[in-house]
Amino acid sequence: MKSVIGQTTGLKPSQIKRLETFYKRRVPPMHLLGWDMALEMCRLSAETGRQIGLLIDRQGRIAFVLIGDHDRILIPELKGYRKLSGRLCGLRFVHTHLSSGGLTTDDLTDLSLLRLDLIVAVTVRLETALPHRVQMAHILPGSEDPLKPYRLLPIEPAVNTFFERGDCLETILAIEAEWRREEPEQRLDAGQQQAEGAILVSVSTGPKRAALESLDELEELARSSGIRVVDRFIQMRSQADPRFLLGTGKLQELSLKALHHGVGLLIFDQELNPSQLRSITDAIPIKVIDRTQLILDIFAQRAKSREGKLQVELAQLKYMLPRLVTKNTAMSRLTGGIGGRGPGETKLEINRRRARERIHRLEQALVEVSRQRKQQKAQRSRMGLPVISIIGYTNAGKSTLLNTLTHSQVLAEQRMFATLDPSSRRLRFPKDIEAIITDTVGFIKDLPKDLQVAFRATLEELESATVLLHVIDISNERCESQLESVEHIVEELGLRHIPMLRIWNKIDRVSPETVSLYLHRYGGIPVSAIQRQTLVPLIERLTEMLDLRKAGDVPQQDSGAITPSPE
Repeated sequence: MKSVIGQTTGLKPSQIKRLETFYKRRVPPMHLLGWDMALEMCRLSAETGRQIGLLIDRQGRIAFVLIGDHDRILIPELKGYRKLSGRLCGLRFVHTHLSSGGLTTDDLTDLSLLRLDLIVAVTVRLETALPHRVQMAHILPGSEDPLKPYRLLPIEPAVNTFFERGDCLETILAIEAEWRREEPEQRLDAGQQQAEGAILVSVSTGPKRAALESLDELEELARSSGIRVVDRFIQMRSQADPRFLLGTGKLQELSLKALHHGVGLLIFDQELNPSQLRSITDAIPIKVIDRTQLILDIFAQRAKSREGKLQVELAQLKYMLPRLVTKNTAMSRLTGGIGGRGPGETKLEINRRRARERIHRLEQALVEVSRQRKQQKAQRSRMGLPVISIIGYTNAGKSTLLNTLTHSQVLAEQRMFATLDPSSRRLRFPKDIEAIITDTVGFIKDLPKDLQVAFRATLEELESATVLLHVIDISNERCESQLESVEHIVEELGLRHIPMLRIWNKIDRVSPETVSLYLHRYGGIPVSAIQRQTLVPLIERLTEMLDLRKAGDVPQQDSGAITPSPE
């Protein structure tokens, strides 16, 4: 027999047995609940001083028997009762209340988020242990208020005719039919239906402008990952909540908004620690990921080479390992879809031992990759060819610049992290100077440390560079902060000793005044990577730098070339 779920500690064996007996009983599908069952629930509730609840399916079977404390009852994860578009979950919830009043805010939140068929609260008259009053609520299709997607019916006397009214199943099916007509996803075209919808969330303790810029970038990342962004939410706080990041009330409000928009994913701009992730996903029945996991998901989609797949899988496992504490709902709600795919990954609920073993094997494989790269580097050194490495913020136009300079066909798209696997080409300059030019993975603000470690073999390529070409998207309103982010990462990687040339790309999208402003402020060379004629000054400057290198001279710090300061 199924067991009773909830606060069973302190109950007498006879009381537990009476609760388990509910599993053997059936409710006529057209009735809300049998009157005799309502009486027994109230008697047990009065005896134990705790709320008693029944989750009943549409065939009248008792799916779960629950017991809470005096003021609250918790509904477990409803495995096997997944929510589909335009469908209720197939369970109605009838439970007792020991205090006066009808359905609580928690009850109505459970109704909305779990998409229960119906929810009913029966108030117990403690002196007689009999039903006193009753209140019912159901989902309200087409509700214009996203925070109240339900209809709350008036409180009524608890009499047998209320429970055995005979129209229960008919009411549920009518609500569901109307909801299918009103469901937002039903109005989307076929292309939109394939995209997973999400609400973006930011909780910031810093300046609001910086938080908004970061949220804008998160939206770009989401769209790059194929996610349909339906809403954004930002909360400014003096101090983030250590458990939920934001207040529990706002968290429930976000859940209701997600229900209203017909989406099942929240993306946090801040990285969630394992404890916060578990607390949030235990509090709401919605999949939750953070900025780091979104970036990992994009990398998982883009990785094509064996090396790239190894690096992405290693980063994913290192991110997930501290989150594999227990096999709980926090991780099960993350499986599948956005944030749950990747090379070698089929599910996130793997145990720690297997994860560590896999991490060890991946690290060994990447050591071999690093060794091979060092051999290639040594071979290039023997050939005496200088190496020009293109770096920059993601989506700055690095691959387009490589294609235009070398007449190549490297994948170049207007989306973030279109390039993940590095590409190298030979480039011939005037005066019979040849060089290797490489395109690298794009940088981003707050690049996850696990990704930096995993892509160490790729980033090691930069150590052998003769010149770094820092490509900056001058048309992006955040170009200055992006410049600072990239050069901060360059410093973290210990590459400040390599001469760097700032390349202001996409000048065809801004005014000449804007170009002059940034050149005056930061120096560099203006180009449009799609217009070959604009690259002449860049080629001339590179030829000069490589010619000086050939002659054994150090390039001078002009025209945007950044050389290390003397120690």
